[in-house]
Amino acid sequence: MLGDMLGFFRDLRNGRHKHIQGGLDLLKYIGPGLIVTVGFIDPGNWASNLAAGSEFGYSLLWMVTLSTLMLIVLQHNSARLGIASGLCLSEAARRHLKPALAGPLLWSAMAASAATSMAEILGGAVALQMLFGLPVRAGALLIAALVCYLLFSSNYRRLEKWIIGFVSLIGLSFVYELSLAPVDWGRAASGWVTPSFPPGSMVVVMSVLGAVVMPHNLFLHSEVVQSRQWNLENDGIIRRQLRYEFTDTLLSMLVGWAINSAMIIMAAAAFFSRGETVSELQQAQRMLAPLLGGHSGTVFAVALLLAGVSSSVTSGMAGASIFAGLYGEPLNLKDNHSRMGVYLSFAAALAVIFFITDPFKGLVYSQMALSVQLPFTIFLQVYLTSSGKVMGGYANPPRLTALLAAIGLVVAWLNVRLLLSFFRA
Repeated sequence: MLGDMLGFFRDLRNGRHKHIQGGLDLLKYIGPGLIVTVGFIDPGNWASNLAAGSEFGYSLLWMVTLSTLMLIVLQHNSARLGIASGLCLSEAARRHLKPALAGPLLWSAMAASAATSMAEILGGAVALQMLFGLPVRAGALLIAALVCYLLFSSNYRRLEKWIIGFVSLIGLSFVYELSLAPVDWGRAASGWVTPSFPPGSMVVVMSVLGAVVMPHNLFLHSEVVQSRQWNLENDGIIRRQLRYEFTDTLLSMLVGWAINSAMIIMAAAAFFSRGETVSELQQAQRMLAPLLGGHSGTVFAVALLLAGVSSSVTSGMAGASIFAGLYGEPLNLKDNHSRMGVYLSFAAALAVIFFITDPFKGLVYSQMALSVQLPFTIFLQVYLTSSGKVMGGYANPPRLTALLAAIGLVVAWLNVRLLLSFFRA
C-alpha cells in the first residue's frame, strides 16, 4: 500500500514536467471509491451516528476515525484483488475455495447485503414520510421500484455520475447544518483520537463500525474498480492502476470520514448538549428546525432521501455481484443471475420493513448485524489476496497480511465485547 502511494506521488511529480499529465490522468480514475463511499453515508449510518452523538456526545468520534483507517486498508486491498486478478471477491471465493466453504460465506454476505438494503430503503422511505407524509411501507415500495429502474435502465458510467452528484449534495447539506450548530471543536478534536467505551455504548459502537466498514462494500469495490478496462497481461498498466486506485480510495474514504464525523458532531451539538436523545429520524428532523433554523429540517430530510436512493443503488449492485459470483460470473445487470441478486436483496429488505415496528432501532441494529458478519469477509479477503495462486506477483507481502489479520482480529474482539455486553445487560 505504501508503494502504491509513493508511486502515485512520483507520477504527479513527473506529470508536472509533462504539462500536469499525471494530474489529468488521475481524474480518469476517480469514481469507484466514491461509489463505495455512498455505502457508508447511508441511512443506517445516519441512525447510528445520531444515536452516538445524541447519547454520548463527542466521545464516540474515535470509532469513526478507527473505522475509516481500517476501511482504507480493507477497501484498497479489495480493489487490489479486482485489479490484479480480474475477479471480484465473490468470483474469487467461488473459484478458489471449496464449495462447502464458499457457499456459506457468500450466502452470509448476501444476508449482509439484504440487511444493508433494508437500511437504505427504509431510510429513503422515512425521508419521503418527512417530506410528503407518505406512509413508510408505501415509501419503501416506491424507493425500491425507483432504484430498480435506475439499476436496470442506466449503464454503469451514468450511475457513477449520479452517485457522485448525490455524495456531493449530501456533503454540502451537512456543511450547512454544521454552520448553524454550536460545536465545541476542542471536545470534538479530543473525541476523534481518544478511545472510550461509555456505559451502555457497545451496541452503538458496533453499529458505527458496521455502518462504516461494510461487508457488501468490500465485495462491491473489487467489482466496480474493473469498470476501468485494462490489459491484465501488462504489469506496468496494472501497477499504474493500483497507484491511482489507492488515491481514489484514500480521497473517497476521507470524504466519508468527514461526513460521518459531521453527523455525530451535529447530533452532539444540537441534541446531547441539551440533554435530548434521538430515538427516531423524524424526531431529529422536527427538533432541528427550532434548534438550528427553519430550513435545517428540510435540508436534513432531502439529504436523507438522497442518501437512501444512492446507497440503495450500491447495495443492489453489491447483491448482484455477490449472487452472480455464486455462479462464477461477473456483475452484469442484463444477466439473470445479477438481476436475481438485486431482487433477492430488495425482497428480503422489504419483508423486514413490512414487519418492523421501530424503524430507528431497525436501522441501528441492521448496522450492528453487519459488524457481526464483517470478520468473515475480512478473513476471506486476507486469504485470497495473500495467495500467490490468486494474485500472482501481486500477493500481499507478509507485513500487509499481518496488518489485515490484525484488523480482522480487532473486529472479532469488538464483536465478542458486544456479545458479552448482552449477557451483562
